[in-house]
Amino acid sequence: MEAFVTRRIPRGGLAALSQAGVCSIQQWDSDEPIPRSELLAGVAGKHGLLCVLSDQIDKEVLDAAGSNLKIISTLSVGVDHLALEEIKKRGIRVGYTPDILTDATAELSVALLLATCRRLPESVEEVKNGGWTTWKPLWMCGYSLSGSTVGIIGLGRIGQAVARRLKPFGVKKFLYTGSRPKPENAVEFQAEFVPLAKLAEESDFVVVTCSLTPDTKGMCNKDFFSRMKKTSVFINTSRGAVVNQEDLYQALVSGQIAAAGLDVTTPEPLPTDHPLLSLKNCVILPHIGSATYATRSAMSVLAANNLLAGLKEESMPCELQL
Repeated sequence: MEAFVTRRIPRGGLAALSQAGVCSIQQWDSDEPIPRSELLAGVAGKHGLLCVLSDQIDKEVLDAAGSNLKIISTLSVGVDHLALEEIKKRGIRVGYTPDILTDATAELSVALLLATCRRLPESVEEVKNGGWTTWKPLWMCGYSLSGSTVGIIGLGRIGQAVARRLKPFGVKKFLYTGSRPKPENAVEFQAEFVPLAKLAEESDFVVVTCSLTPDTKGMCNKDFFSRMKKTSVFINTSRGAVVNQEDLYQALVSGQIAAAGLDVTTPEPLPTDHPLLSLKNCVILPHIGSATYATRSAMSVLAANNLLAGLKEESMPCELQL
C-alpha cells in the first residue's frame, strides 16, 4: 500500500510511519504548502493521505486519488478543510487529532488575551522607538481580568481549558453560548448559558473557541460588535471565518470595542497590507495555537497512527464519526 504526506511533519510521526512497515511513503518534504498540481499528482492512486489544515481536500482531490483511497488522516482538530459529505459518500474514513492540542491552544488563548488587554506589543514597540520617556499615570493603561465577566463562545474542550486558566485571575463571572447548554462542562466555573447577544452585551472579554460550522460562520459581525461594551476585548483562536473581519475593523477603528486579539484570520496568511494590521489595538498572531514542540510532535504521531490503523482496517485512536 502507498500513502501520501502533504507536508514536512515532526520526526516522531514520520518515524511511526516508516517503522510500521505497513505502507510506502511519498512526502512533500517542505514547510511550505504543497502546490495544488503537486497535491493532485501526489495523491493519485494512494491508499492513504496524511494532510494538514491548509490543504483543501475537496472533490477534485478525491477524484484524483481514485478508488484506492481508504483513509484521510488530518494533522488537526478542525476538519472544515475536508469535503466531509463527499468523503462519506465514498466510504473513506477520517482520522483527526483532538485533545492533544487543547492545553497548548488554551495557553496561547490566555497569552493572547493578556497581550491584547495589557497592550504588550504596543508597549514593546514604545520601548524600541523611544516612546518611553518617563513614568506617566495614564500611559499604556489597559484592562484587568480581576472582577471581570468573561464570555466564552463554545464551551468545549478548549473553551473549558481557557476558563480553567482564567479563573485564578479573579474573574467574577463566566458566561458561555453555543448550540446547546452544557451544564456538565459549565459546573466547574459556575458558567451561565446565555444567548449570543446577551454574551456580547455583558462580557468584558469575549473568547471565541467554537468550531467553524454553517451556523457559526460570520456570526461575530456588525450586530455582535455593536452590542459589546466600548471597553471590551475580543479574542479569537478558533477559525478566522467565524468573524466578519470588515465589521471587526470598523468596530476597532470607531472605538465600538477596545481591542482584539486574533490567532486565526481569513485568509491565512493575512496580506501584509490588510487594514487590521495597521491598528495598534489589534494583535494578530500567525495561527500558532498548538505550536509547542511537544504538542506538534504528539499530533504527528497520532495522525500517523490514525493513518496506519485506517490502512490496516483497524480501530483508529481518534476517528471522526461521519
